[in-house]
Amino acid sequence: MGIVADRLLAVKPSATLAVTTKAKELKAQGVDVIDLGVGEPDFPTPKHICDAAKEALDRGETKYVPVPGTLAFRKAICDKLKRENNLDYTPEEITVNCGGKGTLFNLIMATVNPADEVVIPAPYWVSYPDMVRIAQGTPVFVTGEEETGFKIKPEDLEKAITPKTKWFILNSPSNPSGAAYTEAELKALAEVLKKHPHVWIISDEIYEHIVYDGFKSASIAAVAPELKERTVTVNGLAKSFSMTGWRVGYAAGPVEVIKAANKIQSQSTSHAVSFCQSAGITALNSPMDFLKERNDIFKQRRDMTAVKLNAIEGVSCRIPEGAFYLYPSVAGCIGKKMPDGKEIKTDTDFVTYLLESEGVAVVPGTAFGLSPYFRLSYATATELLEKACERIKRFCDSLS
Repeated sequence: MGIVADRLLAVKPSATLAVTTKAKELKAQGVDVIDLGVGEPDFPTPKHICDAAKEALDRGETKYVPVPGTLAFRKAICDKLKRENNLDYTPEEITVNCGGKGTLFNLIMATVNPADEVVIPAPYWVSYPDMVRIAQGTPVFVTGEEETGFKIKPEDLEKAITPKTKWFILNSPSNPSGAAYTEAELKALAEVLKKHPHVWIISDEIYEHIVYDGFKSASIAAVAPELKERTVTVNGLAKSFSMTGWRVGYAAGPVEVIKAANKIQSQSTSHAVSFCQSAGITALNSPMDFLKERNDIFKQRRDMTAVKLNAIEGVSCRIPEGAFYLYPSVAGCIGKKMPDGKEIKTDTDFVTYLLESEGVAVVPGTAFGLSPYFRLSYATATELLEKACERIKRFCDSLS
Protein backbone atom coordinates (compact mmCIF):
# COMPACT_ATOMS: atom_id res chain seq x y z
CA MET A 1 0.00 0.00 0.00
CA GLY A 2 1.45 3.36 -1.03
CA ILE A 3 1.55 6.41 1.20
CA VAL A 4 -0.06 8.78 -1.33
CA ALA A 5 -3.87 8.98 -1.35
CA ASP A 6 -5.64 7.45 -4.36
CA ARG A 7 -7.55 10.69 -4.91
CA LEU A 8 -4.31 12.33 -6.06
CA LEU A 9 -3.73 9.86 -8.88
CA ALA A 10 -5.81 11.94 -11.30
CA VAL A 11 -4.43 15.29 -10.12
CA LYS A 12 -1.61 17.13 -11.89
CA PRO A 13 0.64 19.81 -10.37
CA SER A 14 -0.19 23.36 -11.51
CA ALA A 15 1.18 23.72 -15.05
CA THR A 16 1.62 27.48 -14.72
CA LEU A 17 3.66 27.14 -11.54
CA ALA A 18 5.67 24.34 -13.16
CA VAL A 19 6.64 26.59 -16.08
CA THR A 20 7.68 29.37 -13.71
CA THR A 21 9.75 26.92 -11.64
CA LYS A 22 11.49 25.60 -14.77
CA ALA A 23 12.22 29.16 -15.96
CA LYS A 24 13.75 30.05 -12.58
CA GLU A 25 15.89 26.92 -12.63
CA LEU A 26 17.26 27.80 -16.06
CA LYS A 27 17.91 31.39 -14.97
CA ALA A 28 19.85 30.08 -11.96
CA GLN A 29 22.00 28.10 -14.39
CA GLY A 30 22.83 31.31 -16.25
CA VAL A 31 20.40 30.83 -19.15
CA ASP A 32 18.84 34.03 -20.52
CA VAL A 33 15.14 33.25 -20.02
CA ILE A 34 12.14 35.50 -20.57
CA ASP A 35 9.36 34.15 -18.37
CA LEU A 36 5.91 34.87 -19.80
CA GLY A 37 4.27 32.07 -17.86
CA VAL A 38 3.53 33.81 -14.59
CA GLY A 39 0.02 35.13 -13.95
CA GLU A 40 0.64 38.22 -11.87
CA PRO A 41 0.86 41.96 -12.56
CA ASP A 42 4.40 43.32 -12.70
CA PHE A 43 3.28 46.54 -10.97
CA PRO A 44 3.91 47.03 -7.24
CA THR A 45 1.16 47.00 -4.64
CA PRO A 46 0.00 50.64 -4.31
CA LYS A 47 1.83 52.45 -1.51
CA HIS A 48 -1.30 53.41 0.45
CA ILE A 49 -2.18 49.73 0.79
CA CYS A 50 1.33 48.81 1.96
CA ASP A 51 1.19 51.69 4.44
CA ALA A 52 -2.11 50.36 5.81
CA ALA A 53 -0.50 46.96 6.41
CA LYS A 54 2.43 48.57 8.22
CA GLU A 55 0.05 50.58 10.40
CA ALA A 56 -1.87 47.40 11.22
CA LEU A 57 1.38 45.73 12.26
CA ASP A 58 2.26 48.72 14.43
CA ARG A 59 -1.15 48.39 16.09
CA GLY A 60 -0.33 44.79 16.94
CA GLU A 61 -2.74 43.13 14.47
CA THR A 62 -0.69 39.95 14.42
CA LYS A 63 -3.03 37.60 16.30
CA TYR A 64 -5.73 35.11 15.29
CA VAL A 65 -8.91 36.56 13.81
CA PRO A 66 -12.30 34.91 13.12
CA VAL A 67 -12.28 32.09 10.57
CA PRO A 68 -14.66 33.87 8.12
CA GLY A 69 -12.54 37.05 8.23
CA THR A 70 -12.65 40.17 10.37
CA LEU A 71 -16.06 41.80 10.63
CA ALA A 72 -14.62 45.11 9.41
CA PHE A 73 -13.19 43.53 6.26
CA ARG A 74 -16.35 41.58 5.54
CA LYS A 75 -18.35 44.81 5.86
CA ALA A 76 -15.95 46.50 3.43
CA ILE A 77 -16.49 43.62 0.98
CA CYS A 78 -20.28 44.02 1.29
CA ASP A 79 -19.92 47.73 0.55
CA LYS A 80 -17.71 46.99 -2.47
CA LEU A 81 -20.14 44.43 -3.89
CA LYS A 82 -23.07 46.86 -3.52
CA ARG A 83 -21.14 49.81 -4.96
CA GLU A 84 -19.40 48.09 -7.87
CA ASN A 85 -21.47 44.99 -8.63
CA ASN A 86 -25.01 45.93 -7.59
CA LEU A 87 -25.12 42.96 -5.22
CA ASP A 88 -26.56 43.03 -1.69
CA TYR A 89 -24.88 40.83 0.92
CA THR A 90 -24.49 40.78 4.70
CA PRO A 91 -21.20 39.96 6.48
CA GLU A 92 -22.61 36.51 7.35
CA GLU A 93 -22.73 35.80 3.59
CA ILE A 94 -19.01 36.58 3.13
CA THR A 95 -16.01 34.31 3.61
CA VAL A 96 -12.41 35.58 3.47
CA ASN A 97 -9.73 33.09 2.51
CA CYS A 98 -6.07 32.61 1.59
CA GLY A 99 -6.33 33.94 -1.95
CA GLY A 100 -8.92 33.36 -4.65
CA LYS A 101 -7.46 29.87 -5.07
CA GLY A 102 -8.03 29.10 -1.38
CA THR A 103 -11.58 30.41 -1.68
CA LEU A 104 -12.37 28.16 -4.63
CA PHE A 105 -10.73 25.14 -3.01
CA ASN A 106 -12.80 25.58 0.16
CA LEU A 107 -16.02 25.90 -1.85
CA ILE A 108 -15.34 22.80 -3.95
CA MET A 109 -14.24 20.68 -1.00
CA ALA A 110 -17.24 21.77 1.05
CA THR A 111 -19.88 20.98 -1.57
CA VAL A 112 -18.76 18.38 -4.14
CA ASN A 113 -19.55 14.70 -3.55
CA PRO A 114 -18.02 11.76 -5.47
CA ALA A 115 -21.00 11.46 -7.83
CA ASP A 116 -21.21 15.18 -8.61
CA GLU A 117 -20.33 16.81 -11.92
CA VAL A 118 -18.94 20.33 -12.33
CA VAL A 119 -19.32 22.04 -15.71
CA ILE A 120 -16.21 24.01 -16.66
CA PRO A 121 -15.81 26.07 -19.86
CA ALA A 122 -12.57 25.42 -21.76
CA PRO A 123 -10.07 26.92 -22.05
CA TYR A 124 -10.06 26.99 -18.27
CA TRP A 125 -7.80 28.07 -15.42
CA VAL A 126 -5.61 25.05 -14.73
CA SER A 127 -6.74 24.52 -11.13
CA TYR A 128 -10.52 24.21 -11.62
CA PRO A 129 -10.60 20.59 -12.84
CA ASP A 130 -8.02 19.35 -10.38
CA MET A 131 -9.83 20.92 -7.43
CA VAL A 132 -12.91 18.99 -8.54
CA ARG A 133 -10.88 15.79 -8.86
CA ILE A 134 -9.40 16.23 -5.37
CA ALA A 135 -12.99 16.41 -4.09
CA GLN A 136 -13.61 13.19 -6.11
CA GLY A 137 -16.10 14.93 -8.37
CA THR A 138 -16.09 14.82 -12.18
CA PRO A 139 -15.18 17.86 -14.28
CA VAL A 140 -17.28 18.20 -17.44
CA PHE A 141 -15.83 20.45 -20.12
CA VAL A 142 -17.63 22.73 -22.56
CA THR A 143 -15.38 24.20 -25.22
CA GLY A 144 -15.49 27.85 -26.20
CA GLU A 145 -14.00 27.91 -29.68
CA GLU A 146 -11.78 30.72 -30.95
CA GLU A 147 -14.52 31.59 -33.48
CA THR A 148 -16.82 32.52 -30.56
CA GLY A 149 -14.11 34.45 -28.74
CA PHE A 150 -13.35 31.42 -26.54
CA LYS A 151 -16.79 31.86 -24.96
CA ILE A 152 -19.28 29.01 -24.66
CA LYS A 153 -22.70 29.08 -26.30
CA PRO A 154 -25.91 28.63 -24.28
CA GLU A 155 -26.88 25.52 -26.26
CA ASP A 156 -23.54 23.88 -25.40
CA LEU A 157 -24.05 24.64 -21.71
CA GLU A 158 -27.52 23.08 -21.98
CA LYS A 159 -26.07 19.87 -23.43
CA ALA A 160 -23.49 19.58 -20.66
CA ILE A 161 -25.94 19.76 -17.76
CA THR A 162 -27.15 16.45 -16.33
CA PRO A 163 -29.02 15.45 -13.16
CA LYS A 164 -25.55 15.01 -11.58
CA THR A 165 -24.42 18.58 -12.24
CA LYS A 166 -23.65 20.41 -8.97
CA TRP A 167 -21.81 23.52 -10.16
CA PHE A 168 -21.20 25.60 -13.26
CA ILE A 169 -17.94 27.59 -12.99
CA LEU A 170 -17.84 30.87 -14.91
CA ASN A 171 -14.62 32.92 -15.13
CA SER A 172 -15.01 36.33 -16.77
CA PRO A 173 -12.67 37.93 -17.74
CA SER A 174 -10.98 34.60 -18.26
CA ASN A 175 -7.64 33.07 -17.52
CA PRO A 176 -6.15 31.94 -19.95
CA SER A 177 -7.91 33.53 -22.93
CA GLY A 178 -8.83 36.98 -21.61
CA ALA A 179 -12.35 36.43 -22.95
CA ALA A 180 -15.05 38.36 -21.12
CA TYR A 181 -18.82 37.87 -21.32
CA THR A 182 -21.04 40.85 -22.08
CA GLU A 183 -24.18 41.43 -20.04
CA ALA A 184 -26.26 40.07 -22.93
CA GLU A 185 -24.11 36.92 -23.11
CA LEU A 186 -24.46 36.41 -19.35
CA LYS A 187 -28.24 36.76 -19.65
CA ALA A 188 -28.28 34.09 -22.35
CA LEU A 189 -26.36 31.66 -20.12
CA ALA A 190 -28.64 32.59 -17.22
CA GLU A 191 -31.71 31.57 -19.24
CA VAL A 192 -30.26 28.06 -19.46
CA LEU A 193 -29.36 27.95 -15.77
CA LYS A 194 -32.83 29.10 -14.71
CA LYS A 195 -34.23 25.87 -16.20
CA HIS A 196 -31.99 23.74 -13.95
CA PRO A 197 -32.61 24.71 -10.31
CA HIS A 198 -30.25 21.99 -9.04
CA VAL A 199 -27.23 23.68 -10.67
CA TRP A 200 -25.27 26.20 -8.61
CA ILE A 201 -22.97 28.84 -10.10
CA ILE A 202 -19.46 29.89 -9.11
CA SER A 203 -18.71 33.25 -10.71
CA ASP A 204 -14.94 33.86 -10.57
CA GLU A 205 -14.51 37.61 -11.11
CA ILE A 206 -10.88 38.05 -10.04
CA TYR A 207 -10.01 39.98 -13.26
CA GLU A 208 -13.14 42.17 -13.25
CA HIS A 209 -11.26 45.51 -13.29
CA ILE A 210 -8.63 44.54 -15.87
CA VAL A 211 -10.62 45.22 -19.04
CA TYR A 212 -10.06 47.25 -22.21
CA ASP A 213 -11.70 49.17 -25.04
CA GLY A 214 -14.62 50.33 -22.90
CA PHE A 215 -15.68 46.83 -21.85
CA LYS A 216 -17.77 46.69 -18.66
CA SER A 217 -17.61 43.61 -16.44
CA ALA A 218 -20.88 42.33 -15.00
CA SER A 219 -21.80 39.83 -12.28
CA ILE A 220 -24.19 37.08 -13.33
CA ALA A 221 -25.97 37.30 -9.94
CA ALA A 222 -26.76 40.96 -10.68
CA VAL A 223 -27.65 40.38 -14.34
CA ALA A 224 -30.00 37.52 -13.36
CA PRO A 225 -31.19 38.18 -9.78
CA GLU A 226 -33.22 34.96 -9.87
CA LEU A 227 -29.91 33.07 -9.75
CA LYS A 228 -28.45 34.95 -6.78
CA GLU A 229 -29.71 32.43 -4.23
CA ARG A 230 -27.59 29.71 -5.89
CA THR A 231 -24.63 31.80 -7.04
CA VAL A 232 -21.34 32.27 -5.20
CA THR A 233 -19.37 35.29 -6.41
CA VAL A 234 -15.61 34.85 -5.94
CA ASN A 235 -13.05 37.65 -6.03
CA GLY A 236 -9.87 38.81 -4.34
CA LEU A 237 -7.18 41.44 -4.12
CA ALA A 238 -4.47 39.70 -6.16
CA LYS A 239 -4.93 40.99 -9.69
CA SER A 240 -6.56 44.44 -9.56
CA PHE A 241 -4.43 45.61 -6.64
CA SER A 242 -1.20 43.74 -7.55
CA MET A 243 -1.40 41.83 -4.26
CA THR A 244 -0.72 38.27 -5.45
CA GLY A 245 1.61 37.44 -2.56
CA TRP A 246 -0.70 38.81 0.11
CA ARG A 247 -3.09 35.86 -0.37
CA VAL A 248 -6.45 37.49 0.24
CA GLY A 249 -9.55 36.20 -1.56
CA TYR A 250 -13.22 36.17 -0.71
CA ALA A 251 -16.61 34.82 -1.72
CA ALA A 252 -20.18 36.04 -1.31
CA GLY A 253 -23.12 33.67 -1.36
CA PRO A 254 -25.88 31.91 0.55
CA VAL A 255 -25.12 31.41 4.26
CA GLU A 256 -25.36 27.61 3.97
CA VAL A 257 -22.50 27.46 1.47
CA ILE A 258 -20.42 30.13 3.19
CA LYS A 259 -20.65 28.29 6.51
CA ALA A 260 -19.59 25.05 4.83
CA ALA A 261 -16.56 26.74 3.26
CA ASN A 262 -15.67 28.25 6.63
CA LYS A 263 -15.82 24.78 8.21
CA ILE A 264 -13.19 23.57 5.72
CA GLN A 265 -11.03 26.62 6.45
CA SER A 266 -11.37 26.15 10.21
CA GLN A 267 -9.59 22.79 9.85
CA SER A 268 -6.98 23.92 7.33
CA THR A 269 -5.56 27.46 7.25
CA SER A 270 -7.78 28.91 10.03
CA HIS A 271 -8.02 32.32 8.38
CA ALA A 272 -6.39 34.77 5.99
CA VAL A 273 -3.53 36.85 7.42
CA SER A 274 -4.81 39.36 9.98
CA PHE A 275 -2.93 42.51 8.93
CA CYS A 276 -3.50 41.74 5.23
CA GLN A 277 -7.23 42.00 5.90
CA SER A 278 -6.72 45.47 7.37
CA ALA A 279 -4.83 46.43 4.23
CA GLY A 280 -7.72 44.95 2.25
CA ILE A 281 -10.15 47.38 3.88
CA THR A 282 -7.97 50.26 2.66
CA ALA A 283 -7.71 48.70 -0.81
CA LEU A 284 -11.48 48.34 -1.23
CA ASN A 285 -12.35 51.71 0.31
CA SER A 286 -9.78 53.86 -1.51
CA PRO A 287 -9.98 55.37 -5.01
CA MET A 288 -8.65 53.07 -7.75
CA ASP A 289 -7.20 55.85 -9.88
CA PHE A 290 -3.99 53.85 -10.34
CA LEU A 291 -5.89 51.25 -12.37
CA LYS A 292 -6.47 53.42 -15.43
CA GLU A 293 -2.77 54.05 -15.97
CA ARG A 294 -1.95 50.39 -15.41
CA ASN A 295 -4.71 49.18 -17.71
CA ASP A 296 -3.54 51.63 -20.38
CA ILE A 297 -0.07 50.07 -20.17
CA PHE A 298 -1.53 46.55 -20.27
CA LYS A 299 -3.57 47.51 -23.35
CA GLN A 300 -0.51 48.89 -25.14
CA ARG A 301 1.37 45.68 -24.39
CA ARG A 302 -1.59 43.54 -25.47
CA ASP A 303 -1.92 45.34 -28.79
CA MET A 304 1.81 45.42 -29.55
CA THR A 305 2.31 41.76 -28.67
CA ALA A 306 -0.75 40.60 -30.63
CA VAL A 307 0.37 42.51 -33.73
CA LYS A 308 3.84 40.96 -33.56
CA LEU A 309 2.48 37.44 -32.98
CA ASN A 310 0.01 37.74 -35.85
CA ALA A 311 2.90 38.64 -38.14
CA ILE A 312 4.62 35.31 -37.41
CA GLU A 313 4.03 32.49 -39.87
CA GLY A 314 2.18 29.62 -38.20
CA VAL A 315 0.87 31.73 -35.32
CA SER A 316 -2.44 33.58 -34.99
CA CYS A 317 -3.69 35.56 -32.02
CA ARG A 318 -7.10 36.88 -31.01
CA ILE A 319 -7.23 40.20 -29.10
CA PRO A 320 -9.09 39.63 -25.81
CA GLU A 321 -11.38 41.89 -23.79
CA GLY A 322 -9.68 41.56 -20.41
CA ALA A 323 -7.10 40.05 -18.02
CA PHE A 324 -3.43 40.16 -19.11
CA TYR A 325 -3.02 37.06 -21.23
CA LEU A 326 -2.92 36.20 -24.92
CA TYR A 327 -3.87 32.74 -26.13
CA PRO A 328 -2.27 32.36 -29.57
CA SER A 329 -2.89 29.42 -31.85
CA VAL A 330 0.12 27.49 -33.15
CA ALA A 331 -1.95 25.29 -35.49
CA GLY A 332 0.25 26.44 -38.36
CA CYS A 333 3.35 25.04 -36.64
CA ILE A 334 2.01 21.57 -35.86
CA GLY A 335 3.66 18.95 -38.05
CA LYS A 336 6.69 21.12 -38.80
CA LYS A 337 10.21 20.13 -37.81
CA MET A 338 13.05 21.76 -35.94
CA PRO A 339 16.45 22.15 -37.61
CA ASP A 340 17.59 19.07 -35.65
CA GLY A 341 14.72 17.03 -37.08
CA LYS A 342 12.44 16.99 -34.01
CA GLU A 343 8.80 17.22 -35.04
CA ILE A 344 6.35 19.55 -33.34
CA LYS A 345 3.36 17.29 -32.78
CA THR A 346 1.62 19.21 -29.99
CA ASP A 347 1.53 22.61 -28.33
CA THR A 348 3.53 21.02 -25.48
CA ASP A 349 6.29 20.23 -28.00
CA PHE A 350 6.11 23.82 -29.24
CA VAL A 351 6.58 25.44 -25.83
CA THR A 352 9.19 22.89 -24.74
CA TYR A 353 11.38 23.48 -27.79
CA LEU A 354 10.76 27.23 -27.62
CA LEU A 355 12.10 27.31 -24.06
CA GLU A 356 15.05 25.07 -24.88
CA SER A 357 16.11 26.85 -28.05
CA GLU A 358 15.13 30.48 -27.45
CA GLY A 359 14.68 30.83 -23.69
CA VAL A 360 11.04 31.97 -23.80
CA ALA A 361 8.77 30.39 -21.18
CA VAL A 362 5.03 30.14 -21.96
CA VAL A 363 2.37 27.60 -20.94
CA PRO A 364 0.98 24.98 -23.38
CA GLY A 365 -2.70 25.09 -24.24
CA THR A 366 -3.13 21.47 -23.23
CA ALA A 367 -2.88 22.63 -19.59
CA PHE A 368 -5.98 24.78 -20.15
CA GLY A 369 -7.98 22.19 -22.03
CA LEU A 370 -7.76 23.61 -25.55
CA SER A 371 -5.02 22.88 -28.08
CA PRO A 372 -3.01 23.77 -30.11
CA TYR A 373 -2.48 27.08 -28.28
CA PHE A 374 -0.21 28.56 -25.66
CA ARG A 375 -0.78 31.14 -22.95
CA LEU A 376 1.43 34.19 -22.82
CA SER A 377 1.27 36.73 -19.98
CA TYR A 378 1.91 40.31 -21.06
CA ALA A 379 2.18 41.46 -17.45
CA THR A 380 5.87 42.12 -17.95
CA ALA A 381 8.11 44.90 -19.23
CA THR A 382 7.39 46.04 -22.80
CA GLU A 383 11.03 45.62 -23.88
CA LEU A 384 10.98 42.01 -22.67
CA LEU A 385 7.78 41.36 -24.61
CA GLU A 386 9.37 42.80 -27.75
CA LYS A 387 12.44 40.63 -27.27
CA ALA A 388 10.27 37.56 -26.61
CA CYS A 389 8.31 38.15 -29.83
CA GLU A 390 11.57 38.38 -31.78
CA ARG A 391 12.66 35.05 -30.31
CA ILE A 392 9.31 33.39 -31.03
CA LYS A 393 9.53 34.63 -34.63
CA ARG A 394 13.07 33.33 -34.97
CA PHE A 395 11.95 29.97 -33.57
CA CYS A 396 8.98 29.70 -35.95
CA ASP A 397 11.05 30.83 -38.93
CA SER A 398 13.47 27.98 -38.22
CA LEU A 399 10.75 25.37 -38.63
CA SER A 400 10.24 23.56 -41.91
